[in-house]
Amino acid sequence: MRSYTCEGWGVGVVENGCGNCYTESMNESRKLPIGVQSFEKLRTEGCLYVDKTDLVYKLVTEGSQYFLSRPRRFGKSLLTTTLRAYFEGKKDLFQGLAIEKLETEWKKYPVFYLDFSRTGDSYADVEARFTIWMKKLDEQYDCKTADYPNLAERFGALVEEVSRKQGPVVFLVDEYDKPLLGAKGEDRERIRSLYKAIFGNLKGLDEYFRFAWLTGISKFAKVSIFSDLNQLDVISMDEDYATLCGLTQEEIETTFGPEIEVLARKRKLTREACLARLRKTYDGYRFHPEGERVYNPFSLLHALKKKEFGAYWFDSATPSFLITALQNNTEQLCEIPAQDKIVVSAAALTSAYEDNNNPLTYLFQSGYLTIKSYDEEFLRYTLDFPNDEVRYGFLNALIPYVTNKAYDD
Repeated sequence: MRSYTCEGWGVGVVENGCGNCYTESMNESRKLPIGVQSFEKLRTEGCLYVDKTDLVYKLVTEGSQYFLSRPRRFGKSLLTTTLRAYFEGKKDLFQGLAIEKLETEWKKYPVFYLDFSRTGDSYADVEARFTIWMKKLDEQYDCKTADYPNLAERFGALVEEVSRKQGPVVFLVDEYDKPLLGAKGEDRERIRSLYKAIFGNLKGLDEYFRFAWLTGISKFAKVSIFSDLNQLDVISMDEDYATLCGLTQEEIETTFGPEIEVLARKRKLTREACLARLRKTYDGYRFHPEGERVYNPFSLLHALKKKEFGAYWFDSATPSFLITALQNNTEQLCEIPAQDKIVVSAAALTSAYEDNNNPLTYLFQSGYLTIKSYDEEFLRYTLDFPNDEVRYGFLNALIPYVTNKAYDD
């Protein structure tokens, strides 16, 4: 018997005549990044990390203003904080990663980082979030903008002043649509108007921005970042960035090899059978018809941690906005599992929230359906459930919850 270190895993691996063998103690010593949304925390605490920094470098060098839509718990926040660390010039956090060999300058920029994931869904909550955030920026960059008549003008003043002092600003917004998805009636309209006023600065003050980045589940109609800003690059369905969030088959086998071995032994499966079960249960998301398939990272990491195949993503809660949208389309919803092909137009699939009443749009953007193929002649996508976790969760939990009746297959 001999031991060695496997490149890319950074752990001791024991080999004998029966093949590779990984002990559970080795597995337990490796830290899975469950619940870790901060890139800096992930790197400083020694969590396992699937290196996406080659794509991060592509983003920051080939464009300057982006929007990315992905389902919940798909790694948007981790990606956004990776961009934050990069633009803050924290080179040490990127040691050993692909970007270390690509980037030569590591220039530091002033970063305006705004996270809406824990913001409430009332106008008062959003207004307070912006106010507190701008107050902190005032303190951080020694500005005095509190006396400006409204938040939009205050934000514009901050951008101009900080840019003059320290160079062009990087503006990162995570889960921008979280308050809009939960708000109703007048609150939603007031939040939308506030967003339009504040985010409209991206166009009027373009010369002061180095980079702008927004993430969410859906585009919203009548929000200036989508209706007024034609320079915003929506990369949600770009082949080049299809694997920017989520994990490919190669990535999970390279990064989580020991954990997969432990899961296989625990479930009394061969390694090949375990990989096949993981694929069937959690793989299958595709964000471009020719893009590589990816796993839901939330479910995969929980399966490896708990050493069980569970419905982790589906059980982690269904977005309230999806429930509301689907309750208005219960008849169409019940027809989906019986259809041989779930077909939707390209326009419907990429449309902004509230622009149409097609439940397929909501289900795709929320991660319950994914791309299987695309008809270029008729501009139509064929959709399907990405994997068994979502398929059986949809049939056994979502349809009964929305329609108050069990689905009879």
